[in-house]
Amino acid sequence: MRISTEQKNLLSQAAKLRTMTLSGFVLERAFSAAEEVLTEQSHFFLTPEQWDTFCKAIDEPARTLVDLKNLMNEDNLSDG
Repeated sequence: MRISTEQKNLLSQAAKLRTMTLSGFVLERAFSAAEEVLTEQSHFFLTPEQWDTFCKAIDEPARTLVDLKNLMNEDNLSDG
């Protein structure tokens, strides 16, 4: 990774405070950041009103999507 001297010094100081190597510190922080980004994509938060609307929507009976049903029944789709 290419970083400036100032950036490397800052990261090195932080790593030393955690009694870690620079590589270990950067890897740990990058891993934490990656987990946070992925969590944001899989968890969402709703107000009570939004939650009620969401629950009503998922409790509705499933709709048949005729075009999708026809597509899934095409012979060449399952031929591989």
